[in-house]
Amino acid sequence: MPIDVDEAHIWVKAGDGGNGIVSFRREKFVPFGGPDGGDGGRGGSVYLVAKQGVSTLLDFSKSRHFRAQSGGHGKGARQHGKAGEDLVLAVPPGTQVRSEDGLTADLLRVGDSVMVARGGRGGLGNTHFATSTQQAPRIAQKGEPGEERTLDLELKTIAQAALIGEPNAGKSSMLAVASAARPRIGDYPFTTLSPNLGVTQGEADADVFVLADIPGLIAGAHTGAGLGHRFLRHVERAPILVHVVDASRNDAVEAYHVVRDELEAYKPELSEKPEIVVANKLDLPGARAGLDRLRRALPNRPVIGTSTVTNEGVAALLAEVARALARLPKEPEAPSGVRMYRFEPEADEGFQVEAAEEGLYRVHGKRVERLVAMTDLDSEAGTDYLQKQLERLGVFEALQQAGVEVGDTVKIGGWETEWGV
Repeated sequence: MPIDVDEAHIWVKAGDGGNGIVSFRREKFVPFGGPDGGDGGRGGSVYLVAKQGVSTLLDFSKSRHFRAQSGGHGKGARQHGKAGEDLVLAVPPGTQVRSEDGLTADLLRVGDSVMVARGGRGGLGNTHFATSTQQAPRIAQKGEPGEERTLDLELKTIAQAALIGEPNAGKSSMLAVASAARPRIGDYPFTTLSPNLGVTQGEADADVFVLADIPGLIAGAHTGAGLGHRFLRHVERAPILVHVVDASRNDAVEAYHVVRDELEAYKPELSEKPEIVVANKLDLPGARAGLDRLRRALPNRPVIGTSTVTNEGVAALLAEVARALARLPKEPEAPSGVRMYRFEPEADEGFQVEAAEEGLYRVHGKRVERLVAMTDLDSEAGTDYLQKQLERLGVFEALQQAGVEVGDTVKIGGWETEWGV
């Protein structure tokens, strides 16, 4: 089974925040030493960044789990823990990122990036809990757990014109003669497994565009036959289709319609893109008759005869592509520089009480769940502090309004307790 280089399903985990520490000054000549516990360091975040020179998602088929570094724990003498290092994962330009919880990003250009998992906050040391009535607090926070999520990555080639056609129609050879790209070329009865890109130029100096050789399509490609879905997705972003047909075949017109039918069956809007038909291999016997048949069958489309052996018609083809691109509606100019996406966290303040089942109540809310996660529940002082904070936030009142009774179970995040009087 071939490895998919255009899709990946990965799991990422940001670093946990370091724990704060309970500590008191112990210097010999400081008789009234107070709390001096340092804070934990923030955990590292996970980023995806579009990098030059990365062309596939192959590396993500070898390793699918990624963790950023956690923050260091605080120390005495107000020493804070070291922040965890961010984890930066390189992806090809053109990668789309999606997650089940709504994170989306389209990393089109080199340098575009997205934070896909945010590092946890460091816990506070006991210096933060000193008050006028409690000058020796024995409480410190645990570090906040880092975010984790599963991601679907999909690579869609970025090009102004896409070379499409059946296997062995001559698309790779066309890319080679039209640009500086050097795809593997041979008389194969099968297709290459990933797109190739080349920068080429029409008649004018300004007519520079990117041409993509999309691996060959066969009948049934829209159902996945011949790895069809992996190939068809690369056609989506190209505004111009350059349909290469082996004109030396007796069934050249039928071969053209096979690919057109697959485009329409996959996504009808693909078949509506402007198309230039290339009757290729004019150096072979019977090809010029095939060129005539294609022109008669397709009177409403430009049909250009070419040979990648003699270079006949190649310049005319590139000029026609440049003209077709010039006729496209002008899109608003993209902002200069790279784009940096950020996943906006849910609102911190709110919470909801859910009567999950008889005798069981769950409290949902980012702030209250983080409060529980960062509390040292093995410490009596920590548990007392948590209860005071939950009462201050109105959680207890909301539970009573929801009908909680003595003996019922209350769950907040990973914490479970029995409701008392």
